[in-house]
Amino acid sequence: MKLPHRRQFLHLAAGASALPAVSRIARAQTYPTKPVRVVVGAAPGSNQDIIARLVGQWLSDRLGQQFIIENRPGAGTNVAAEAVVRAPADGYTLLSVSSANAISATFYEKLNFNFIRDIAPVAGIIRGPLVMEVNPSVPAKTVPEFVAYAKANPGKINLASAGIGTTIHMAGELFEMMTGTKMAHVPYRGSAPAITDLIGGQVQIMFDATISSIEHIRAGKLRALAVTTATRADALPDLPTVGDFVPGYEVSLWIGLGAPKNTPTEIVDRLNKEINAGLADPKARARLADAGGTPLALSSAEFGKLIAEETEKWAKVVKFAGLKAD
Repeated sequence: MKLPHRRQFLHLAAGASALPAVSRIARAQTYPTKPVRVVVGAAPGSNQDIIARLVGQWLSDRLGQQFIIENRPGAGTNVAAEAVVRAPADGYTLLSVSSANAISATFYEKLNFNFIRDIAPVAGIIRGPLVMEVNPSVPAKTVPEFVAYAKANPGKINLASAGIGTTIHMAGELFEMMTGTKMAHVPYRGSAPAITDLIGGQVQIMFDATISSIEHIRAGKLRALAVTTATRADALPDLPTVGDFVPGYEVSLWIGLGAPKNTPTEIVDRLNKEINAGLADPKARARLADAGGTPLALSSAEFGKLIAEETEKWAKVVKFAGLKAD
């Protein structure tokens, strides 16, 4: 009589211990049951906004719920980041994460959150190069020629950027740090007015996103010297990399997705799986190529490692250049 009772008890105990796992699996399978908000720290029409809307559409199609894009630009993407940090960790508020977040972690001294601690990495989406470009009046036609030209004219060459603390700005600061050159930084409110003045000759050099400069390069209005990624870019295959001449130099514009810390692991894993499935689709890859980048298909842990490495890298540049947010 005792043996059946013992067996029954063990069976019930095993069933009870399995309940949390079953509950987690069920939660992942049913997620999402309502619309999901994706907060973007950039203005509508920006590259980051375009990518967020593209991924939001993939996820809406695959998961059967609307992924709503909410633009909250300001303070180097920190307005958006703080909004997500303070949101419930239930998978229904997500953050469009970018290289700007890795820079802001050090550039802004008094944030109300710690990005690496308070945002859980979900998935990478896209990674792309900047292009080092000059006004055609600049005599340099290669990176070594430009370095020699800059060293011969310290502080006299105007370096344009899309604003203080942007990836475009930091790419120039990193170049100066690694080459021993010194240029005069001229920040603009976005890359469009900076490109206008670069074409007009008011500034001489810029590290810009490929997507916004490529037509001007093809038209001969700007002269491209190199791309900033570790490998050549498909969009400009004839261009060398800056790293070919400045060993170790690498700058990427990257975009991914994050969530508030303590978001259930099974929901993070589900989102990662669906995003990576989208990145494998030929049509999606073509759309990303149109945006000047390649798929950044990573596990959530791998994406977290990238964020940590980028944050450490830009902290060194910020310290070297003595940069602070206004």
